[in-house]
Parts: sequence; structure tokens; C-alpha cells
Amino acid sequence: MFVSHIYMLAVIPRDLTEQNTSNISMSDNNIKRLSRLTAILTHLQTKRLITATELSDKFDISVRTIYRDIRALEEAGIPILTEEGKGYFLMDGYKIPPVMFTEREALSLITLEQIVLRMYDDSLKNEFSSAISKIKAVLKLYNKEKAEILSEKLFIGKNFENITKSSCLIDLQMALVNQQCVKIFYETLDGKESERIIEPFSFYHNPEDNWLLAAFCRLRNDFRVFRIDKITRLFLVNDKFEPHQITMKQFVEKYL
Repeated sequence: MFVSHIYMLAVIPRDLTEQNTSNISMSDNNIKRLSRLTAILTHLQTKRLITATELSDKFDISVRTIYRDIRALEEAGIPILTEEGKGYFLMDGYKIPPVMFTEREALSLITLEQIVLRMYDDSLKNEFSSAISKIKAVLKLYNKEKAEILSEKLFIGKNFENITKSSCLIDLQMALVNQQCVKIFYETLDGKESERIIEPFSFYHNPEDNWLLAAFCRLRNDFRVFRIDKITRLFLVNDKFEPHQITMKQFVEKYL
């Protein structure tokens, strides 16, 4: 289950709790619906907007059933709002209790942790380590023990050729999501330093363990790809940029 049992009971629709009151255990169908309701609530928490069609595709049920589920959550007091023609969203500031992870989910996170820790961007490792510590804090005791066992048994090989490090990946990601221009000082192929003002567009991690930044370069008036480990310094510029109209597919076909 995704949320605490106490909280799950709080969002059980009346039609699930009033039937078969003489029998403490709910039917399999009701348990499945309860699991789906909590999963829908989690999706609402993680996305700014989500449509009924997206939810019906996700759970392989009809849109009409999604409407009923949303109504059940609303009746349980969950502040779900609708943006006409766009989808559902949770009222700003509303939070659900901490998520609970299954054993398989916990092990997958531990594996991901080891992969991230082998990467060569210090900012990514530091932020992810902080996040994974918070996740580990909500694991059940038996999942914590198994996670520790797996952590000791994982070995992720490294590419020792041309190992380089960077420390600005998170800063660049923050600039991208906030549509903020960045001034970078970049080491060119001939060892010289080039100054650019860029508009971050996307990131790519190549097989050589290098993080690449695709960005619109105002100096060249076109998109360029930069190796992040070659960025020696960067500064956020007090200038916003408009979202780029080119799609990722179009960018890859043209520039990569």
C-alpha cells in the first residue's frame, strides 16, 4: 500500500464501508478499488495536472470509473480541483502522509542509489544522497534490513578512462526548470576558456559517463551541446527565456 493504513481508512468511500458490515474483511474488488484510490491520490500529488483519460489508461479502467473514483475521493474530503478542459489537480499546499514502499520498490531505489553514486557530478550525488536518506527513513524495519544487505552486495563498475568530475549539474537543472539564463565559462578543445550565455534545454548521459548539456547559445544563435565537466564556472543571469518550441525528438534528429 502507498499510504498508512489509518489514512487509507479515512478515504474509504461510504459505499465500501457500509456494505457487508457484519464481515470485517472487505471483498477483493473493494481492496482493489481502495488500492486504486490511493494510487490515484499519489498520482495527483506527483503531477501538476492529470486528465481522466491518463488515469484510465494508467489503471486500465473506463473514464466513467475514474469519474466515480474522483468523486469518492472528493466525498472523503480530498481537495481535488478541476481546471476546465485540462484535468484534475490537488489544492495547493495539500499533502498526503509519507509514502510506504514495497520490498521490490525499496530494492530498486537502493540499486539506483549505487548507480548515482558512481557518477562524477558531485552536486547530483550530494542531493540524491540527501533524498535517499529521507526515503530510507520511512522504510519499514524489515525493508531497511534487506536494503542494507543489497547495498553491501552491489558493485557498479566504472569507466576509468578519461575520468572527469563536475559539480554543477543540479544548478543547471534548476536553471532549466526555472527558465533562467546561465553564464558559463567553458574549456574549449584547444584548452582556451570561452564565455557564453546559454538557455538550458536538456541533459544527456553518454556511455563514457559524461553529462552533456544541450542549450541554446546566444553567442552562436543556435543550439550547442556542452560537456558539463568542461564548464569551469557558471553564474545565474537575471534574465528569463521562453520555453523552446523544438521537441526532444526534433532536437535529437537535428543535433545529436
